[in-house]
Amino acid sequence: MSDDGAGRTPETTSRDGSPRQAWAGLPWLVRTTVVWSACLVVVSAGLYLVGRIAVLLAPLAIALAATVFLTALLDPVLLRLRRLRLPAALAALLTVLLLLGILVGVGALVWNLTATQFNELSEELQRGVQRSRDFVTSTLPVSDQQLDRLIDQGRQALSQGSLDPVSGARTVGEVLGSALLALVLLFFLLKDGRSMWHWVLDRATGPNRAVAAEAGRVGWRTLGAYSRGTMMIAAIDAIGIGLALVVLRVPLALPLALIVFLGGFVPIIGATVTGAVAVLVALAANGPVTALLTLAAVIAVQQIEGNLLEPLIMKRQVRLHPAVILVAVTAGTLVGGIAGAFVAVPVTAVIWRIVDTVQQERESPAAG
Repeated sequence: MSDDGAGRTPETTSRDGSPRQAWAGLPWLVRTTVVWSACLVVVSAGLYLVGRIAVLLAPLAIALAATVFLTALLDPVLLRLRRLRLPAALAALLTVLLLLGILVGVGALVWNLTATQFNELSEELQRGVQRSRDFVTSTLPVSDQQLDRLIDQGRQALSQGSLDPVSGARTVGEVLGSALLALVLLFFLLKDGRSMWHWVLDRATGPNRAVAAEAGRVGWRTLGAYSRGTMMIAAIDAIGIGLALVVLRVPLALPLALIVFLGGFVPIIGATVTGAVAVLVALAANGPVTALLTLAAVIAVQQIEGNLLEPLIMKRQVRLHPAVILVAVTAGTLVGGIAGAFVAVPVTAVIWRIVDTVQQERESPAAG
């Protein structure tokens, strides 16, 4: 047998030195770890790239996210109007007008009842911060000078990130433009969304069409259930905490309930932050006893919501583990700020349900 000059025969090189043979010679655990790590890197890189593009196109991304969220929320209203044999355009227009009427009505009501109280809210928060400061300096080994230094650093960081008038005007213009774009897109999605989806399905052929159709139905159903469930849970939190604030005679109960409602759209973190604001106002207005009672009420409402109402409202197919929710909200906040925190959980829930459905559809023929 001839030698290749390097002490190895050609047969040995082709048999034992090929990458395929080297890969097959690795332990099973190492191969599995390498494959899953590569998949995780690719998926993470893709999600990061999508997130960065969404940040660069923030007004458009926010408008699209709000449009899809509102379409899933209002789809049952559209279907009820369509059952009355209304044309698709008229049913979509009435649905959008109903949404605008609710938003304008609620906004006008809250403004009329609380317009003079928001200045009081700022003052109450300042007094609450002062009492908290006194508590920290009296119970913890922190001096007034150290606390002042930390506060000054925070103020400097905020002042560095403050916007000039030109940037502020541009931001307002972008927000108004995004809102108008979202309303227009909402009308067209309500009117032609199903025909658009059927057009997409017509592009798929073979068994992939059935899988895509089922995954799309499940994803849309999940998003609709999440949208309506989140709104109901946020309203329940706002009503429960608002009633507790009224009973405890905490001022500005309605504005605080509105803040709790808005915070309810960010799972776990939003409820914690808004509950802390309510406790802080109670501390500033009525002292530590009322603040402790308010804290107890906030915890009780959130426990009832999390352990009893959420399983009933959200159902099993929408719920995610709290650890997954925290990771999703944190990642969304890091990538897209407040808007990212709002959309992180529904996007995660929809993706999970779609992946799970595709896997089940692909395994069902083999199982049969």
